[in-house]
Amino acid sequence: MVMHARRNAPGNGRHRVIGAAIMAAVGLLAAPIARAQLCWRPPVEGVVVDPFRAPPCAWCPGNRGIDYRVGTNAEVRAAASGTVTFVGVVAGTAYAVVELPSGWRHTYGKLISTRLRSGDRVIVGTTIGQASGEFYFGLRVGDDYRDPEEFLGTWGGRTRLIPSNGATARVSASPVLRCRR
Repeated sequence: MVMHARRNAPGNGRHRVIGAAIMAAVGLLAAPIARAQLCWRPPVEGVVVDPFRAPPCAWCPGNRGIDYRVGTNAEVRAAASGTVTFVGVVAGTAYAVVELPSGWRHTYGKLISTRLRSGDRVIVGTTIGQASGEFYFGLRVGDDYRDPEEFLGTWGGRTRLIPSNGATARVSASPVLRCRR
């Protein structure tokens, strides 16, 4: 009876509305900030040979990530920091899954080796493992597969001219990660 009386007490509806408005405002402000900060380093140096193709149903064909062509023993690096939640072989293919602080998960696949174990913490840029020939990179948000390429930056630097007369060229600046947004 007391709980029922509190629920219907004057002013409680107003507090709920104010609380909901504050939460909505915080959510609206946080969403663009979170999206603006999503710029991950590419996990490998390679060429995308099979882009993301969302499947029309849970069991339908598609490509639930992106596939790269990479060199022999190519180093795979963490695109973002997080905690390893899975390392193992599925249907003959080696994978490592890293959960980000946001709850999103990166899947690193077609690995030929890794020293990671479940529970390990990885920091952006640290070695996940090696891949040869092909490498798979995926993104899951909850149970949904998303195109990770839209969140990957590209390495670039300032264009500079190189002297053609034999003079010593200036040292180039370090490459910087450029985000697509």
